[in-house]
Amino acid sequence: METVATEVSIEESYKKLSDHNPLMVQRFGADPYALVYEDRVYMYMTGDDFSYDEKGEVTENTYGNINTINVISSDDLVNWTDHGTVYAAGKDGAASWGNNSWAPAAAYKNIDGQDKFFLYFANNGNGIAVLEADTPYGPFTDPIKKPLISRDTPTCAEVTWLFDPAVLMDDDGSAYIYFGGGVPSPDKAANPGTARVAKLSDDMIHIEGDPKPIENVDYLFEDSGINKIDGTYYYSYCSNFSMTKAAEKELGFDQGEIVTMKSKNPMGPFKRCNPVLKNPEHFFGLGGNNHHCIFEFKKKYYIAYHSRILEEKMGILKGYRSTNIDVLSFNEKGEPSASRGTRKGVKQLKPIDAFKENMAVTMSNSAGIKTTQYGEDAVKYGSGDMIVTDISDGSWISVSGVDFGIDGTDSLTVCIRGKSGGKIHVRVEKPDGEEAGVIDLKGITSKFKEKTVKLDNKIVGKHDLFFVFEGEDFEMLSWKFN
Repeated sequence: METVATEVSIEESYKKLSDHNPLMVQRFGADPYALVYEDRVYMYMTGDDFSYDEKGEVTENTYGNINTINVISSDDLVNWTDHGTVYAAGKDGAASWGNNSWAPAAAYKNIDGQDKFFLYFANNGNGIAVLEADTPYGPFTDPIKKPLISRDTPTCAEVTWLFDPAVLMDDDGSAYIYFGGGVPSPDKAANPGTARVAKLSDDMIHIEGDPKPIENVDYLFEDSGINKIDGTYYYSYCSNFSMTKAAEKELGFDQGEIVTMKSKNPMGPFKRCNPVLKNPEHFFGLGGNNHHCIFEFKKKYYIAYHSRILEEKMGILKGYRSTNIDVLSFNEKGEPSASRGTRKGVKQLKPIDAFKENMAVTMSNSAGIKTTQYGEDAVKYGSGDMIVTDISDGSWISVSGVDFGIDGTDSLTVCIRGKSGGKIHVRVEKPDGEEAGVIDLKGITSKFKEKTVKLDNKIVGKHDLFFVFEGEDFEMLSWKFN
């Protein structure tokens, strides 16, 4: 195969082909939280979305209009399947009593023989909601029709910011929720006293007993995290922005940094441990709030966090955030320690099988496309099956590390719908790279149907795969090689 002249001008992605951060570029996603289930990582993220002024110009992100949670998943940490946007709060959301959905946390538990999935989030800074579903991506519904935790919950009225939940599923089947943050007054910046932990009931939608303060959290700001690693419980959080240089030197961490504490008990007391991730400004030159999640996958630990590198590439510096993943470092004691944020991200853990049906919304990168809900449940609840849409000349999607085997193939089936016309260029390594063949979309209809074509050139071995679109008014559901 040779590099070919392109019939259309190739659109530029918001990240380099060699970069794996941010995880997706088709929309934003902040405050990431990872749930590992059946060899996949499900990432739940605050649904940052542009706000506009009366002139139609993008305004600063105030978080006030956010009432959705974005969901993606991956089994290789590089190619991510878009599961859509949970309509979590607001008049059309599952928790219609709430206004906002910030900083989600997720957990699952087998209840009466069935795995149930629970999504916790903050109704701005005034309480925690819980939703439940039968799959990791929904549809999610509100089982209690009210806050799980509110200002009326004992010990919580005085919590400045009643938000940012994290959930621990312990080895004995018990569960705990961690939340809270904020600085009550300047004189309390060094020890705000606004972190809380509570035991969750067996049904995961109530709490048992009164929430307990987590004591002596140095310069707490926000962003609860919790992990059990080798028998030790690590509570993590973001430090506040009132730290003096003297305090930073004394404690060994900076303002706006992710910090850990440790305990042998899930409800504490916790003692000071290590900083693990500096503010995104340190790595990328753009700062803001710092929100993280530590998770284990395939016997290795990672840290997910948000940055502003997507909005920077878009030329809009208004505080809209996207999710990154990097490897979590450990010190000689086996404790989480200072890790680095990068644009390159993590290595792909396994190849994509070219010969199984792959959803078109499973992508490592893209340019000029959008995704939208497909099917009754997804349209109603926001999350579920998704398709690639808003296709135009030169737009594309890519899948990294696709394995075609030693024998390879020259037969491809795509599932497409739309108006007759248009083409899909099948290329490897880069969007204007070697062309294996072109799919002519003449004769497609408004209903999704499979179209099988013989490519001009056989693809052998492992490659990054690109579908480059020519034309518009068509949508893509899936693909597989034969």
